Amino acid sequence: MKRKIAFMFINASMTKPRRMVMDFESGEMITVGVKNYDMACEEAKKLAQEGILLLELCGGFGTIGHAKVSEAVLGKMQVGVVRFDNHPGYEGLSGDTKWL
Repeated sequence: MKRKIAFMFINASMTKPRRMVMDFESGEMITVGVKNYDMACEEAKKLAQEGILLLELCGGFGTIGHAKVSEAVLGKMQVGVVRFDNHPGYEGLSGDTKWL
């Protein structure tokens, strides 16, 4: 059985979730783009149902976004995060300030 992992990024220009799958011998890496925290939670639930072992969130998610996604998957997979408390792509704002 292939090992499946995922990475999720957040960008306001996304009108719907976008997925890309990188398939390699021992597993898959699924990249998912979402518009906001609500969409992230819905997509994370789907990933958990698909048997994804872990989800890593991009630095655009703040601590609240990380908590929301972690809560949404009900412990069915591990959720980690790349951390930028002052994200350089958001003019030094945190993800929580940008998305909430």
